[in-house]
Amino acid sequence: MTALSVNLNKIALLRNSRGRDYPNVVAYAQKLINLGVYGLTVHPRQDERHTTRQDVRDLAALIAPLETVEFNVEGYPSDDFMALIESVRPDQCTLVPDAPDQLTSDHGWDMHQHADYVSDLSKQLNAWGVRCSVFLDPDESQVRLAAKAGVDRIELYTESYAHAHVAGDFESSLLQYKNAALLANELGLGVNAGHDLDLVNLADFLTIPNILEVSIGHALTVESLEYGHKQVIADYLRICKNAA
Repeated sequence: MTALSVNLNKIALLRNSRGRDYPNVVAYAQKLINLGVYGLTVHPRQDERHTTRQDVRDLAALIAPLETVEFNVEGYPSDDFMALIESVRPDQCTLVPDAPDQLTSDHGWDMHQHADYVSDLSKQLNAWGVRCSVFLDPDESQVRLAAKAGVDRIELYTESYAHAHVAGDFESSLLQYKNAALLANELGLGVNAGHDLDLVNLADFLTIPNILEVSIGHALTVESLEYGHKQVIADYLRICKNAA
């Protein structure tokens, strides 16, 4: 079974668009928890255009007493971001190589250049009791370097798979992800996945064995507008339960 972690960024973005605390991010998170999601994810950016630092603190407080729900905080490891992680101590921190003005994540770490940097960050996160995951393209050479850097997990960046799925010819892309995931497992790494996964393409992706967690936000939010969040969460949980 694969764990579903819902990314709350778009809920925060909707709230921020009107200058009111509506929808309330924590209240929405509680609804998701009540529906059985395994985890919650946020990606606080430096300009706080969606999730704010206070959101991170409030969600950490919500999740802290819960034994069955994990908190995953994504982001570029700036000094401010790392200080936030130290203060809230989420279950998992996913390091993402984003520029401050980037619209959305669009590439994984180049471990050929940043392996030592990522290794130092991983050690610091582990010292705080936080699992370290790194955002990575499905490149076997990058997977090998991530394992040498001592991270706990990788999160495979799945946009290219999603685009291939829309085009109707995704088998070669899926095989690339499968090979990267299997290698990661052989090297002792856990494997997460995320970015542009949705109700249409997720089941095919989860034919890859041992995907521990998928983080889904944008598509899930859009699908919830059409079908209702209760139905959408139930559909995602069903797909995750049937994973390889």
